[in-house]
Amino acid sequence: MAVLTLFESQEKEIRDPLEIRSFMNQRGIIFEQWEASIPLNNNDSQETILKAFHHKLDPYMKAHGYLSADVINVHQGTPNIEALRNKFLSEHTHSEDEVRFFVDGEGQFYFHLSENNEVFRLLCEKGDFISVPKGVTHWFDLAPKYYVKAIRVFQSQEGWVANYTNSGIEKKYLL
Repeated sequence: MAVLTLFESQEKEIRDPLEIRSFMNQRGIIFEQWEASIPLNNNDSQETILKAFHHKLDPYMKAHGYLSADVINVHQGTPNIEALRNKFLSEHTHSEDEVRFFVDGEGQFYFHLSENNEVFRLLCEKGDFISVPKGVTHWFDLAPKYYVKAIRVFQSQEGWVANYTNSGIEKKYLL
């Protein structure tokens, strides 16, 4: 279950999925929760995982012009896990949407919305779907569990590239 943390003025946590969805959607970020159409096991193949979410994933991809999807599985045994984590820890944007569905594990998206200098964190866990629009400043953290199994969706075959802002704001908020 997702947890939204608001940092401004007083730190506040929101755990209600409908309230989280409303908050995120008001800021142009799509947040939903999906369920698999078939039971999944920890060692299922990419094909099985994509098939389990076909009923949600395919209509979403068609409606928004996405071309490909894959499954990543990052865990503590992944080679160079700290280097991989550090790659996402600096505030950045992308030239295309960043779309993730959390099949298992967890990850934390931090957002810094420039129009009102708002900063908040969304902890995504199993069943959470998020689409971060291109150009939205954010960063991502694998910690503390270092385990994310997620479907990634792309508009181009190359995938997304991070455009770092070099603002340094993330240092104030990382755990």
